[in-house]
Amino acid sequence: MAEAQALAGRWIGVTRAEQQLGEARRLFEAAGAGVVDLPALVVTPPDDWGPLDDALADLEEFHWLVCSSAHGVEAVEARLRRRGGSLAHRPAGLRIAAVGRKTAAVLEALGAPADFVPPAFVADSLIEHFPVSGWGLKLLLPRVQSGGRTLLAEAFGAAGSRVVEVPAYETRCPQQWPTAALQAFEQGQLDAITFSSGKTVNHTCLLLQRSFGDDWLQRLAGVRLVSIGPQTSERCRSLLQRLDAEADPHDLEGLVAACGRALNG
Repeated sequence: MAEAQALAGRWIGVTRAEQQLGEARRLFEAAGAGVVDLPALVVTPPDDWGPLDDALADLEEFHWLVCSSAHGVEAVEARLRRRGGSLAHRPAGLRIAAVGRKTAAVLEALGAPADFVPPAFVADSLIEHFPVSGWGLKLLLPRVQSGGRTLLAEAFGAAGSRVVEVPAYETRCPQQWPTAALQAFEQGQLDAITFSSGKTVNHTCLLLQRSFGDDWLQRLAGVRLVSIGPQTSERCRSLLQRLDAEADPHDLEGLVAACGRALNG
């Protein structure tokens, strides 16, 4: 495809969780790009497992488990296994909704395929296309401890659902970037940087400021900025003062194609 050809010989900085850089690297390198890892998230347990554990103890009372990230799925599975259970052996009346291809793939690998995946990989699409009325439902929403959107909880609550929203993990800022990442900025090596969440934008700004001082924004001059979805795009425009392309669909494959468009245009 034209987008992929446009990445030949280009260098892409990828801001993702440290544990997720591998898949992004594979896709970008398959498209001909060189990849510079810019780890912008460290995934850790929440400060308190209590709310999630309490909800899982009453899992048979819920109609839907709504998973908006692979991290949330993994946390739920890990805490269920501590109790001798699993998502594959969940209560018969519990259905699972997943936002995003990666989230759905993790569920599939656990033997608990999602009952519903929205056509677009964003929370707004899940709400718009949810297969049943929310009235009278009890939903469990495991989510990031801080910085995540409350849109799902608010929308389902407005539709008459009882929503239990609990922290399942936290994403924090790394202390610093690897030497190779800092050298890429110092040498002007990067053609584009991709952002996979609002937090990756926040943390990238913080890490750049720590490394290069108050004129850190100048390090992005001439670098294309590419976002995975609408909320991340909004954060780019707010903190980085511009955006060059947004993924469509809102997943890693879409992000690779968006980089091609940004660098080809």
